Amino acid sequence: MLEGKLLIGGKWITCQKKFESLNPTTCEVFGRACLAGKKEVTEAVEAARSAFPEWKKTDISERAKIFIRIGNDILKRSHKLKTLITMEMGRPLFESNIEVHKTSEMVKYFANEGKTYLEGEAIPINPDTFSITRFEPIGVVGVIKPWNYPLLLPFWAIAPALLAGNTVVFKPSDLTPFVGIEIGKICQDAGIPDGAINVVTGDGSTGECLVSSDINMVSFTGSSQTGKHIMKSSAEKLHRISLELGGSDSFIIFKDADIEKAINGAVWGRFMNCGQVCVSPKRIFVEDDIADSFIEGFVNKARHLVIGNGLDPGTDIGPMVSAEQREKLELQVEDAVRKGAMIECGGKIPPALQNGFYYEPAVLTGVTHEMKVMNEEVFGPVAVISVFNNMDEAIALANGTVYGLGASVWTKDLDTAMQMSSQLECGMVWINEICTLHPQCPWGGIKHSGMGKDLSRYGIREFVNVKHVNIKFGTDKTRPWWFPYGRR
Repeated sequence: MLEGKLLIGGKWITCQKKFESLNPTTCEVFGRACLAGKKEVTEAVEAARSAFPEWKKTDISERAKIFIRIGNDILKRSHKLKTLITMEMGRPLFESNIEVHKTSEMVKYFANEGKTYLEGEAIPINPDTFSITRFEPIGVVGVIKPWNYPLLLPFWAIAPALLAGNTVVFKPSDLTPFVGIEIGKICQDAGIPDGAINVVTGDGSTGECLVSSDINMVSFTGSSQTGKHIMKSSAEKLHRISLELGGSDSFIIFKDADIEKAINGAVWGRFMNCGQVCVSPKRIFVEDDIADSFIEGFVNKARHLVIGNGLDPGTDIGPMVSAEQREKLELQVEDAVRKGAMIECGGKIPPALQNGFYYEPAVLTGVTHEMKVMNEEVFGPVAVISVFNNMDEAIALANGTVYGLGASVWTKDLDTAMQMSSQLECGMVWINEICTLHPQCPWGGIKHSGMGKDLSRYGIREFVNVKHVNIKFGTDKTRPWWFPYGRR
């Protein structure tokens, strides 16, 4: 059994309170991690505050070299990391391996491009006046990230924050503390100085201590409810915030689409990571003319997905991350069925997999807006399919949610694609694609799906203050607008 410690000021320390991390495949205790309280969080923030002046002065080229090492080290530790991810949160090893490689790619992208993205701009005003902009680090950044991508999502914030000259206190999810601890070890081994990166494991109370502490910014990924709470708490001290919150993404298939490709994309998009993905297509809308064939093909593929231990290379879908997550999903499905929805397949605990938090991939049809599955974020392997008759109806259905993270449109008509992308109320739109990310492209939502951007030049600039410097030349001793006014 693993024993976890806290990384504070360059030292790995223990604390009195502990909590258990469960393996969702077996429900057995995977390890015991420290539950950091106000004392430990305060010490971590103070360590980050003390390290900030020196780290801020470190040339960005030197900071970038460290992150090249981090990117390479992630690949060197790929077997350990992907196994740790799978054992802590249940995902198939194949998907965990993708996360490891995507994390390395993203970290090295920021290392290679960060200096360019943080170069100021020269702004000519007139012959004897010009201005420049400077991008300067904010200070201490509190990074609070979830369990569903426990390596990738933390580095989305940690890499750009540190590259920009900030210091970090990182609080990983209480469901994946040991992946978070490994992140601290990777950063420390690569040469991040003592105090510049700190790791405090714990539960929601630990996160609350961090949000209310003497930090300068919060970077959070998680539920909209928690994001709102962080926003309220941060208002007291005017903390900068970046929030990537929940989603109820739409997947819209027009009758001219390649149906086989759309079915394959929808099945993978909805059920990868056991459906526990913020941008997973949680509401599928298919045009009436092709609805029957699409639903038949989708249900057939869902039925044949292999459920099992994520360490088994033949597994398509592992367990859900916790009993609590599964219970919430069951309540959402029960609500839909009670109100008239039909379960085309799945929707129950597999009889042969009673140990672990397994749930058979479910497909629901006949859904209405009175059902929770259409109004709440459905964070698990449940696909909800509706039918539309025309583009206007598809847009209205897709936009009929408080969320605005992403959307996916399937059509061979470029005009249709462009028209849909301009009218969908969300931060990202995929055309004939689903759930792909590229480090050079911005990521983030609108409405109740958050504010701010991850990745790209926009992502790293979330972690800086923009300073304007105005420079005046010339020999004039006064200005036409200076005192005294009465002598004009």
